[in-house]
Amino acid sequence: MVKPLTFKGDKKTKKRKRVDTEDKFGPEGSTPKELVKREEESQAVDDDSWVTAEATGDVVGPIIFVLPSEPPTCIACDTNGKVFASALENIINDDPATAEPHDVRQVWVANRVVGTETFSFKGHHGKYLSCDKYGILSANTEAVSPLESFLIIPTADTPGTFQIQTLRDTFVTIKSSTSSKSSALPEIRGDADAITFNTTLRIRMQARFKPKLKASKEEKAKEKISRKELEEAVGRKLDDDEVKRLKRARREGDYHEALLLLKVKNKHDKYS
Repeated sequence: MVKPLTFKGDKKTKKRKRVDTEDKFGPEGSTPKELVKREEESQAVDDDSWVTAEATGDVVGPIIFVLPSEPPTCIACDTNGKVFASALENIINDDPATAEPHDVRQVWVANRVVGTETFSFKGHHGKYLSCDKYGILSANTEAVSPLESFLIIPTADTPGTFQIQTLRDTFVTIKSSTSSKSSALPEIRGDADAITFNTTLRIRMQARFKPKLKASKEEKAKEKISRKELEEAVGRKLDDDEVKRLKRARREGDYHEALLLLKVKNKHDKYS
């Protein structure tokens, strides 16, 4: 089931837990280890924080495109498919690396187009970002064609930023508004023929979808083990130093060797 988006400032509703046999001991047949794993998976699913995409392979799931504008803005669309620059409110000290969405219209769902290196970006209303031959961006189509397919290219000299290229080899860019107001939001187009500051975007994404963070959580899950499990593995009660030694060995990758040493020590103590 897809989890609905939440934004900063939203009140979080607490789920009421059922207090019964299943809550105490988990589903029938669950071991303590399985319960810990289930809890960690639940926490990963509930991670709604936003992080910066650092590589093309990171980009998947809900994202926002942070534009190189002043004040900071991002790409948004309305229910009619109009694409426009939207001011970012959830941002610290105007730093684009801290931006988070406050409006569902600012969020796009990124997916790689099957069998290609290109990506599609679906808006909140279920239609895809598109760029026509004149460089006009819209979000009116329900299917992906070459017009809805984009390449995400890391910027060579600016880590953590990207160029969004159309299949006509043009780039998504911002152009200063013709309005006389200094705070006027920029126009977004897809017709830049060269990489410039105005084509250099940041992509912010939900942390739970970032491959590196997911791998890190899996590693941490592997490191976790209870004292009871360690004592069962050794076959006797352990003192605090032995528990620390085994947990450290588990983190460092030589757990089985440390376990074997303690088991051998058990036999020597038994027959000495």
